[in-house]
Amino acid sequence: MKQICTHRLLVISASAILLAATSVAFAQAPASDEDKTFVESALKGGMAEIDLGKLAANKGASDDVKQFGQMMVTDHTKLGDKMKTVASDIGVKPPTMTSASDVALKAKLEVLSGDTFDKAYISAMVKDHEEDLKDFKKEVADATSPEVKAAARHGETVVMHHLEMIRKIAQTHNVTVASM
Repeated sequence: MKQICTHRLLVISASAILLAATSVAFAQAPASDEDKTFVESALKGGMAEIDLGKLAANKGASDDVKQFGQMMVTDHTKLGDKMKTVASDIGVKPPTMTSASDVALKAKLEVLSGDTFDKAYISAMVKDHEEDLKDFKKEVADATSPEVKAAARHGETVVMHHLEMIRKIAQTHNVTVASM
């Protein structure tokens, strides 16, 4: 009887160790090239949202555009900080500048003012957040790294909230943006 209990204990212990090892291996699944590209792109996009948010907070003609711009700065700074940790963990060097298209958009917006600025900013934010939401959803579905998947899931929630808000602002300002 003692020998059977010892054998059961050994089998249970071995099973627990195997299960734990499998869980650790899964949790440390390496990030794919697509995961790394997503993280780098998300960091660049976040930097652009912060730059454009600062611009809107300062140049916006209406309070709702100014407040949305400030929210972009706050939320994307937090999101970027989390994403930088993920980048470090998966071996991605955080970018130091935004994409060429984001630089061009900022230059276009910097020369505008008043209602013209507001409408152009609103339009850009609707389009940008629709595209970002699509990208975050795809990464949630396809990520190989659990850490990247979790960051994408969190980002998806934030971007979805922003998109809902900017669509409401677009309605208030009579800005029509063709959805993607």
